[in-house]
Amino acid sequence: MVIIKTAKEIGYMEEAGKILTACHLEIRDLIRPGITTLEIDQFAEEFIRSHGATPEQKGYKGYPFATCASVNDEICHGFPTKDSLKDGDIVKIDMVVNLQGWLADSAWTYPVGQISKEAERLIKVTKECLYLGIEASIIGNRVGDISHAIQSHAEGQGFSVVRDFMGHGIGQIMHEDLQVPHYGRPHRGERLREGMVFTIEPMINIGSYHLKIDPNKWTARTTDGSLSAQYEHTIAITKNSPLVLTEQRTKKV
Repeated sequence: MVIIKTAKEIGYMEEAGKILTACHLEIRDLIRPGITTLEIDQFAEEFIRSHGATPEQKGYKGYPFATCASVNDEICHGFPTKDSLKDGDIVKIDMVVNLQGWLADSAWTYPVGQISKEAERLIKVTKECLYLGIEASIIGNRVGDISHAIQSHAEGQGFSVVRDFMGHGIGQIMHEDLQVPHYGRPHRGERLREGMVFTIEPMINIGSYHLKIDPNKWTARTTDGSLSAQYEHTIAITKNSPLVLTEQRTKKV
């Protein structure tokens, strides 16, 4: 059952989103060749806890880190490591912040140093896909309208859309009812109603959308070794327009 949130509850989630967004902005300033994703993970955990919140991913189904850090062909759920990032890499950092029992979830893709034109275009199109999905998130539309907007744009640009992972309802637990695929036909699926809160998180690949799971049973990567990018926001359906709870507002909180 989809859990409808009150305006007050959405406000609580927005406060968690402010911390999460501020952390992403700080990470953006840290990303450079030579830094490790484990250092980024440690920074993120310290930042989140210093703001009175907790990293919800740490311990979730045994996941051992505060962030997912997925590099290059890793699609999602990458483990932070001691390996240094290199010039030309792209890295996806995904975090969930818990502030007094209410959650916010957001992933950004960061370039490391100078990246290729192809990687730049992949990142640009992935972010465009996210915002096209957000634009379709209005009362009366259906989940399939979000899915179709994302798939149409990604494939129209020559990229592929990962099928195995999707957006989800979120509130006081990380994965609530409501699944939001990033591919599909319009006018299908759950009708959007005021008070719904969910993530949209397209994962877009340069090559095939097929994936494989690493021996750690978490990290998903492209089967053909092609680059993958992801952007994710937590959004709430309101009377007037979708409200992005993890939108960039200010660097300091």
